[in-house]
Amino acid sequence: MTRFPITLALALTLAGPTLLAQEGEATEEALEIEEIVVTATFRGDELYQVPSSIGVVPADAIARRGATHLEEILNMIPNLNYAKGASRARFLQIRGIGERGQFSEPLNSSVGLVVDGVDLSGIGTVAMLFDVEQVEVLRGPQGTRYGANALAGLVNVVTRPPTDTNEGEMELFAGNYGSLGAGAVISGPLAEGGRGRLAARVDRANGFIENDYLGVDDTDNTDEKLLRGKLSWDAGESSTVDISAGYIDANNGYDAFSLDNIRTTLADEPGYDTQETLYGSAGIKWHDNPAFTVEAHVGAALSDMAYGYDADWVYVGFHPWGYSGTDSYLRDRNTLTAEVRLVSKEGGELLRGATAWTVGAYTLRQDVALTRQSTFIDSDFTSDYGIDRFALFGQTETALDACSTLTVGLRLERHSATYDDSANVSSAPEDSLVGGRVSYDRELAPGVVGYGSVSRGYKAGGFNIDGTLRADLREYDPEVLWNFEAGLKARAVDGRLSFRGSVFRMQRDDVQIDSSIVIFHDDGSTEFIDFVGNAAQGTNSGAELDVEFTPSDAVSLYARVGLLRSEYEDYINGEGMDLDGREQAHAPGYQFSVGANFAFGQGYFAQVGVDGRDEFYFSDSHSEKSDPYRLLNASIGYRGSDWSVTAWARNLADEDYLVRGFFFGNDPRDGYTDRGFTQLGEPRRFGITASRSW
Repeated sequence: MTRFPITLALALTLAGPTLLAQEGEATEEALEIEEIVVTATFRGDELYQVPSSIGVVPADAIARRGATHLEEILNMIPNLNYAKGASRARFLQIRGIGERGQFSEPLNSSVGLVVDGVDLSGIGTVAMLFDVEQVEVLRGPQGTRYGANALAGLVNVVTRPPTDTNEGEMELFAGNYGSLGAGAVISGPLAEGGRGRLAARVDRANGFIENDYLGVDDTDNTDEKLLRGKLSWDAGESSTVDISAGYIDANNGYDAFSLDNIRTTLADEPGYDTQETLYGSAGIKWHDNPAFTVEAHVGAALSDMAYGYDADWVYVGFHPWGYSGTDSYLRDRNTLTAEVRLVSKEGGELLRGATAWTVGAYTLRQDVALTRQSTFIDSDFTSDYGIDRFALFGQTETALDACSTLTVGLRLERHSATYDDSANVSSAPEDSLVGGRVSYDRELAPGVVGYGSVSRGYKAGGFNIDGTLRADLREYDPEVLWNFEAGLKARAVDGRLSFRGSVFRMQRDDVQIDSSIVIFHDDGSTEFIDFVGNAAQGTNSGAELDVEFTPSDAVSLYARVGLLRSEYEDYINGEGMDLDGREQAHAPGYQFSVGANFAFGQGYFAQVGVDGRDEFYFSDSHSEKSDPYRLLNASIGYRGSDWSVTAWARNLADEDYLVRGFFFGNDPRDGYTDRGFTQLGEPRRFGITASRSW
């Protein structure tokens, strides 16, 4: 099974020349080639024209999974992993790089999350998928386009736009574990030159945990609500205004860990994971200048988040001396961004019309107020953390000849922060950061494009604030990443075969590593402290492959494969462990998603697929690992002209797999001996989704 996805992908790849040779002999009517536009680039480029490794999950693939949240499609994308440790997977890793949790400020995200142009990095609970057009995953540093929050890459969630004609949709779904959901959309013209769209959704489920002490099955529940609106207005002949706003209310439970690493818990004070976020953005495009378009965009997000857990995971009488502990983190996070850029038009290029260009400026202000309430501290701990970022950027695309293009980008960014807390700790670091990209792409044959690129990404430095840490663990430096990449993109056989492949090597300097230590208290209890430090260097290299083949109108096959080799160089962690040559945490050696779609005629369809990944270390502070796993998914349904019904199942074989792991002592039965504790991923899920559109 481990070899199957790679074998399938290679078979399709080797078949490519034969299929290309047969293209001219094809007797079937040519398929209409659907163009996928990647909106996360400066200009909004067609997927096969972007000289970079990008994964896209469209709306129909989301629907076949029965997915309502981003975490439920993450297994579909090569070299994208995630860490849970909460009700939802809010922390992402691309090519083995990314944070795995947050217990204190600051958090400088390695993987950005953007929803409708609003920066929501590090708070992925908001990423609900109702009425989403596509999810774009840009792999590798986005140093020119996005800067400090996209060292390893970016996840861009694009919702559907308003329409020129009246339309609407209603959707209902029900599944096991008490899952129920309902959503509705209306869209259409509002006035002369105006369009609007409104979407609303509610999803609830009991979760996958049985709490035997309380005698209930909903302590790890999800209860999520979404309201989203979009407006688009043609303000005369030369301007377009787009406005979007969203409100997400997640009132989820959190009771995921047990002393026996099973789905039965004994917590007397189960935790919670709630988030209330109001976000909005406004953009304007002014086309009046004959040489360039002016694009301006502002985005804002106000988030009220609360995360807490039963620290001992059991009831008071379980411990011999009646020990009990809880830990809670209450955050208010406000983010404001603004960007303006000039984008050249046809006729406004430089160097005798050969060089298209983009220049712009970007600013971000973010404030985070934290209150920690814990059994382990005498009084509430509070902190205030602020970030200011300002960047200037530019990019040129020069046509060297009729078949090749040279792209050069540069971003200069100033990052400053302020921090104060109730323990009289304060800091005000500043960093000057540089990112950029040089790429060359060439059309090798009709429908075949090759590219090579060198890019530089960065992440700001920071500090650890916990008073019990040693002085040498308090501060850490900025991280720099160099990415060397080559790839090939092709479409052939009248659009029936598509291929996107890339190989890469990333060199990381002053690697920022999320690590941890355990503090022992006088009463015999332990405290887990999370902190960030720098490793000397690290390398991450591998390959990504996306292949789709439609041998007939009734069958289509897909194979998405990611290979990754990662290691640290000359690094000793906070526990004194020598990690030189060891794999980096949450960096599985392979990931794959393979399967087939079937169209039976008369509107009936089916899909079967397998997602899998290799083992990986949970942390850089211990040696606990996950196990390799493979998840079988399937769906079957009917799609008519204005209604559809889909029966779907994820993890059909009900395989146990792990999504988070720690290593410390928490069990009185073994004298609080350090050992591994893990969180299980989603068990077998199945349900039926029905929709009606007009």
